[in-house]
Amino acid sequence: MADDIAIPILPSRNLDNTLEFYRRLGFDGFVHSHGGYAILMRGTLELHFFAQADVVPEKSSACCYLRVAKVDGLYWDFSRAELPREGIPRQGTLENKPWGMREFAVVDPDGNLVRVGQVLSG
Repeated sequence: MADDIAIPILPSRNLDNTLEFYRRLGFDGFVHSHGGYAILMRGTLELHFFAQADVVPEKSSACCYLRVAKVDGLYWDFSRAELPREGIPRQGTLENKPWGMREFAVVDPDGNLVRVGQVLSG
């Protein structure tokens, strides 16, 4: 069914800071009126966050994968945020992977790993 989607729900130490970070990457969003939950969107991409004040970014194992049609454009859009290549937060390089994907990764201030990729043709 074309309308089926999966939406990652990731932890956030501070939802306002999470919104600010992802807005730098071109997402729009809001903290839910009931508090403790945020929804961020960029086109058809959607990420949700729940408040968890005790997250330790360096120990986080939270992650998700965003499969997109045009990874190069998204990579360059995210690059405008000028994130470092190391540490937390960071943006990795765009690479063709041996498993048939062209991808890069972003780690947000809470240590959430967001991989973004496109299936390589052929």
